[in-house]
Amino acid sequence: MDDDLTDDEALWRAACAGDGEAFGRLFDRHHTRVRRHAARLVTDAADADDVAATAFLELWRLRDRVRLVRGCVLPWLLVTTTNVARNASRSTRRYRAFLARLPRPAAEPDAAQSVLDRTLDRPWSDALATLSARDRRLVALVVLDGLPLADAAAVLCLTPSAAKSRLHRARAHLREAWVPDPTPDLQEAPR
Repeated sequence: MDDDLTDDEALWRAACAGDGEAFGRLFDRHHTRVRRHAARLVTDAADADDVAATAFLELWRLRDRVRLVRGCVLPWLLVTTTNVARNASRSTRRYRAFLARLPRPAAEPDAAQSVLDRTLDRPWSDALATLSARDRRLVALVVLDGLPLADAAAVLCLTPSAAKSRLHRARAHLREAWVPDPTPDLQEAPR
């Protein structure tokens, strides 16, 4: 090992005696290697940060039982990092298996569509059903509820120009898709 890595003994003794600065220097000295080792063992960068932090937490928590190898704390940190990474991976695997066993929620009908079905006559409802969900919401907000186009665009996370062009296309599509009720209207009696 390098000479700068084998002179941890004095820092370690000071850290065990309560010198936070000495522990900080040990952290600064070994954190990069511990983090790099953790990154090789887990798949997510955030998990690697957590594993490295936990290894240093364990170093402090178990300071009475830590054994230096040839005056260096790094070997102990690397073994601890490996164990922490295995625990984290096992925990993630169990959590994903648990989520996979949970029952899936039943598909809920689109609330906007059910309101439209109740309030509109059948030909309009059928024509609206041919639109995408976002375009149906846009038509409902602007045409049926009278909301200004800019406000509807903000609600649907669209730019005003995108909302304007989508509304134009939706209206054109509705004109093509709308088939009026085939039952003839009663003609007015002549006056």
